[in-house]
Amino acid sequence: MAKTLSILFVSSEVYPFAKTGGLADVSYSLPLALRELGHDIRVMAPKYGSISERKNRIHEINRLRDIPIPVGENTALATVKSSSINNPRSKVQAYITTNTNYFDANKGFYADPSTGVDYEDNDERFVFFNRSVIQTCLLLGWVPDIIHCNDWQTGILPALLRLQHNDVFAKTKIIFTIHNFGNQGDFNLESINRIGFHESHADALSHKEKVNFMKAGIHFSDCITTVSPTYAKEVLTDQKLSNGLSDVLNRRAEKMLGIAHGVDLNTWNPKIDPLITKKYDKSSIEDKAPNKETVLERFGLPIHTDKNVPLIAMVTRINEQKGIQLILDAAKDLMSQDIQLVMLGEGDHSFYPQLKALTKKYPEKFALKIEFDDELAHLMEAGADMFLMPSLYEPCGLNQQYSLVYGTVPIVRKTGGLADTVRDYNPENGEGTGFLFSDYSAKSMIQAISRALELYKNPEAWQALVINGMNEDHSWGRAARQYSELYRALMKDTF
Repeated sequence: MAKTLSILFVSSEVYPFAKTGGLADVSYSLPLALRELGHDIRVMAPKYGSISERKNRIHEINRLRDIPIPVGENTALATVKSSSINNPRSKVQAYITTNTNYFDANKGFYADPSTGVDYEDNDERFVFFNRSVIQTCLLLGWVPDIIHCNDWQTGILPALLRLQHNDVFAKTKIIFTIHNFGNQGDFNLESINRIGFHESHADALSHKEKVNFMKAGIHFSDCITTVSPTYAKEVLTDQKLSNGLSDVLNRRAEKMLGIAHGVDLNTWNPKIDPLITKKYDKSSIEDKAPNKETVLERFGLPIHTDKNVPLIAMVTRINEQKGIQLILDAAKDLMSQDIQLVMLGEGDHSFYPQLKALTKKYPEKFALKIEFDDELAHLMEAGADMFLMPSLYEPCGLNQQYSLVYGTVPIVRKTGGLADTVRDYNPENGEGTGFLFSDYSAKSMIQAISRALELYKNPEAWQALVINGMNEDHSWGRAARQYSELYRALMKDTF
């Protein structure tokens, strides 16, 4: 039997404690899937001011109270508390870093929710968090085989481990998973001293005359992964897609791998989902209908009893990456179709007025909710006929996979993880699971939507397409096994 590995999974978001997007879902599902494979895995995350300790059963650990954490020339106190993440089959220990000034005082995770502007001290906040990770391991006397870091918020942790604590963690292998190159954690060069590094480390920690947490993670990790094979290839060759880090990545390309994420079927599964109006599976697909009615009611759109008008859903961050501009550009053509469109999300405030204007112009066809609502997101996956993801780029994407599980046909741009997980419908043989388009343009998106609407008029063919998607295995098992094999290869120095 293969040796059990000890793994610390470090993330700035872990569901159900904190979530703005897919990172939180991955940071919940992957550790649980790895635990089911027999590994000793624990997770660690910060506790922001909007997180309820009572609701999430977060409690104190005596030996992890008031830990002095240096940040530049100052010292702040961290109290690391205990909780867990669970599914019906597994349970994983969670360590939660608390601090009044850096985290509890802020309702937002990375930005002020009222303005959308990033907190000015994000460099200090996440250096503080990453140092608390190291101190927790030291105080527990636990040196993991693997420390798995995620996105820029933990990118400085590999640097701290190798530059300041390598005597203890020399045998620990560090993995850095990049979920999105769009946000890299870049700060003014003065940040080097402020966060406690020497100027001699500037080359390894900076990029384009800024401290860059993501570059630090790439430089000091033993392995870099991205969240889909196609995205891994794209960022190596496309400077724009990598946000300028392609050259940095290519210097370590042999240590880079793309692993597509999966779906936690304990949380996202229409057969058992407690958040939807009526449960169903592929043998009772007609039971999607009550969920559709609930979605329309929640958004205030009319329910058409005389004809079957397709409902298209978007659960998305409202920003450029997610293709919101295409929606605005295509609004006239899109709303001329016999459809209804619902959108849920928050993000770039500059898009809000234009989207709100569309709701007033097309009150019976388009509805918008600018908020985070996990329950409604589940309902939309269950109730919609189609799910639209016209992303400019998409590292992995989870919603298109949720859609396939829920029998909701995805319409996606052929990029990153969307290209890896959705197969374009072929009308000649009925194969495929959704509709893809290549060009990032309103015209190309409308053509894909039109193809979907044309097939929707044929109920028998449409249902066959729905079943195609529901028959696929999108569980976390595959990805967890790939990560498990990667961990073992790193421990044997064979990767």
